[in-house]
Amino acid sequence: MNDTWDHTYDVVVVGSGSAGMAAALTARLRGLTVLVVEKTEVYGGSTALSGGAIWVPNNFHLDAAGLGDTPEKARAYLDATVGDRVPAERKDAYLAYGPRMVREFHDRTAVRFVYTPGYSDYYPERLGGYPQGRSVEPRIFDFKRLGPEQRATMRRAGLPTYGLTITSKDFRRLNMVGRTWAGRRTAARVGGRAVKALLSGQRLLSLGEALIARMRHSLDALGGELWLSTPLTGLVEKDGRIAGIRVTRDGRDLAIRATGGVVLASGGFSHDQRLREKYLPAPTSTEWSAAAEGQTGDALELATALGAGTDLMDKVWGAPSVVVPDGAPFFLVADRGVPGMVIVDGAGDRYANEAAPYHEFVDAMYAHDKPGASTVPSWLILDAAAKSRYLFMGLLPGQPFPKPWLESGFVRKAATVEELAGRIGVPPARLRATVDRFNGFARAGRDEDFHRGDSVYDRYYGDPTLPNPNLAPLEKGPFHAIPVHPGDIGTKGGLVTDATARVLREDGTPIDGLYASGNVSAAVMGETYPGPGATIGPAMTFSWLAVNDIARTRETREIRETRETRESHGTHEARETRESR
Repeated sequence: MNDTWDHTYDVVVVGSGSAGMAAALTARLRGLTVLVVEKTEVYGGSTALSGGAIWVPNNFHLDAAGLGDTPEKARAYLDATVGDRVPAERKDAYLAYGPRMVREFHDRTAVRFVYTPGYSDYYPERLGGYPQGRSVEPRIFDFKRLGPEQRATMRRAGLPTYGLTITSKDFRRLNMVGRTWAGRRTAARVGGRAVKALLSGQRLLSLGEALIARMRHSLDALGGELWLSTPLTGLVEKDGRIAGIRVTRDGRDLAIRATGGVVLASGGFSHDQRLREKYLPAPTSTEWSAAAEGQTGDALELATALGAGTDLMDKVWGAPSVVVPDGAPFFLVADRGVPGMVIVDGAGDRYANEAAPYHEFVDAMYAHDKPGASTVPSWLILDAAAKSRYLFMGLLPGQPFPKPWLESGFVRKAATVEELAGRIGVPPARLRATVDRFNGFARAGRDEDFHRGDSVYDRYYGDPTLPNPNLAPLEKGPFHAIPVHPGDIGTKGGLVTDATARVLREDGTPIDGLYASGNVSAAVMGETYPGPGATIGPAMTFSWLAVNDIARTRETREIRETRETRESHGTHEARETRESR
């Protein structure tokens, strides 16, 4: 590489999801020039498609809510969930600096969160776990605060919300709109919010869209640059460090210098079938992923070509999903917690707690997949009572499944359990026996096989009017069956990094000038998923740490260079004095 650069910045960031935006915001807060390059024609990454929550223990929102969280409790919980699968210094860095990131962004940018009470940690019964939860979600944001071009180029989630702005706190109540007064009051409040926004001319955003819009608004205010449709094509190494990147923009190959460092925040490899088949359990398919389409592992492969180490490459942020015809995968979150529903394998047997945390359920799908009893796909069986009572796959209580879903065979329908079994290729007597056994547990209020409803997390999306919020017998036809696949919201394996997000070689030494955060890096959460937002929280935190390290290293270098210049100048003056004598 010669010394010809087309552009120069202090920090160059690859990717425009929460990890990339957090890096860019931190750079501007430290007075550094920054450029974000985004491969696709829209910004926001998978964050814009997500719930937007962050799981950052001991942050000030939790203090304000009186949660009583402490670093010791948080560390005990990570030890009880993540264990020693991840180096202790990375866990310690996350717990120490995550709250500082949340505080600084709140104080100095438009990034705002609000506590979501009751959305429990995913393993609240383990040491240090919180049944009340540690999750905070983005505050609702008026889309019109962004300029026209920024609005037009932001990735949109396209969730089936019927024009309403719904937070995760709202959704829990709305899921029970046909069952509880709390659900009905929430529906009225959400409707009133929509009317007020319409009359005032606001365009309200929530969830991941609100987080990305807030970050984009903040970046614009702070003076950071963002280039769209600019794929990364190379990492430029010079004098033993990563000095910049190569990209393609408007048909031109450009070299962009990064005087401080390059932060890779480009997501994982969910949409590269070759890499999925190389690393992930089989079977696997890009069609099952709800991650943003640009996540094809480009940065990951460029870094490994330079000797970067990798870890957790066989893991995903699991998301049991249904692949809707001519549509995106639908991530089953609350849908697996409703009563009157079971999930069975190809032999007609249950094999896991249907309401378990989503990543855990995907692990169970692979663990139990076998010839004659395939779990890929599994079959979700729903009776008419459950269909009439609860939100399901974005459909209102009692709203029929769309006709094309039924006509295509995506949704199978039958008057009896035995007839339904025939339509999904499951032994009728076996499925009948499974449903009868489950119905017995439901009437007794305890799932003796898989303990569905025992955990506080299970009950979060359940029906509080029932003795066990997650259990009700499947008795009323017609019955429906929908295929469920082991989907994901992103891969979680990637580049090995240290406590400041520096990318490490296979021998453990850092690659100077190269950092990584988010799903392009190996997750600090290891093989598990401690709570809602345990993807975005670390992504933002380690981006913040990366740029702080860049700023600190730059300051140290400038101080050293200044001292060396002064010493050199002093030596030169002394020589001139001696010579003049």
